[in-house]
Amino acid sequence: MHNLAAVMQRPGVIVVQERPTRDPRGREVAVRIEAVGVCGSDTTYLTAGRIGDYVVDGAIVLGHEAAGQVAAVGPDVTRVRVGDRVAIEPGTPCRDCRECLTGNYHLCPRLVFLATPPHDGALVQRLVIDERNLFAIPDGMSYEDGAMVEPLSVGLWACRRATLRPGDDVLVTGAGPVGILAAQAARALGAARVVLTDVSPFRVGFARSLGFEAHDGEADADARFDVLIECSGASGVLPEALERLRPAGRAAIVGMAKGDVALALAHYNPRELTISMVNRYAHTWPTAISLISSGRVDVRSIVTHRFPLAETERALLLARRDPHSLKAIVQPQL
Repeated sequence: MHNLAAVMQRPGVIVVQERPTRDPRGREVAVRIEAVGVCGSDTTYLTAGRIGDYVVDGAIVLGHEAAGQVAAVGPDVTRVRVGDRVAIEPGTPCRDCRECLTGNYHLCPRLVFLATPPHDGALVQRLVIDERNLFAIPDGMSYEDGAMVEPLSVGLWACRRATLRPGDDVLVTGAGPVGILAAQAARALGAARVVLTDVSPFRVGFARSLGFEAHDGEADADARFDVLIECSGASGVLPEALERLRPAGRAAIVGMAKGDVALALAHYNPRELTISMVNRYAHTWPTAISLISSGRVDVRSIVTHRFPLAETERALLLARRDPHSLKAIVQPQL
């Protein structure tokens, strides 16, 4: 049984080679991977070999935004059948620790997350994974749509971390794929006004094409917001954006700055601002699938480039070469 994978042998070098595969056991499922979205984390692992404390030490398969078709099931599988089309939640928790039992399974200390060292990811033709990571997608959703459930989940989780309520005015800083999806999630959840900012004229224009108010730089200096979703990770953006929040404003921090960020907490205290960090997501897949399948969130226009497995390295470096790109999809079966 052939199982080609795009293997990063060392930072900067990706080679397509055969990887061993096996039949699924217990509640495991073998998925024929049809679409894998490229995330900025994949690009960083390729170029830098590490993200924070996660260091690449040896060959690794990247990719965690994935969808495909069930090819085989283990003897104890009950949730899916061969032939089902599924979106894959990339984190497998232990399901027994305190975090898992209280619903915060994404914070499980033993979480196995696709493409986070030392664990291989989804840029492979056949992936064996627990059935509880799989969510069926309706016929109206493509495999590319299914792969986009993961980045949309980041945006949804940011809205939940910011306790977004219908009628809120929302500022989203950073109009990359996650920022665009966070803005769409906020709008779908009932935000009254959603404003995006970015330094890229292309991304500002794209946000406007989706019906958002968007600015190349800061929003209207007099505008104030109930919610901030920071997706840029750019130095200096967070302190400036927090100044735009109204009293009792809530902020969710998605984009992580490369260095330490100084925040004037004593200045925020009189306004009782709430600042929440965002680490992936939990319990978002059903909602994200519903938003995409119903058309309330547009993911298809965000996909600007597609690559076969043999061109994975090009796909991962696309954003650095082409300022007019948003999301690249790798198709492992091609």
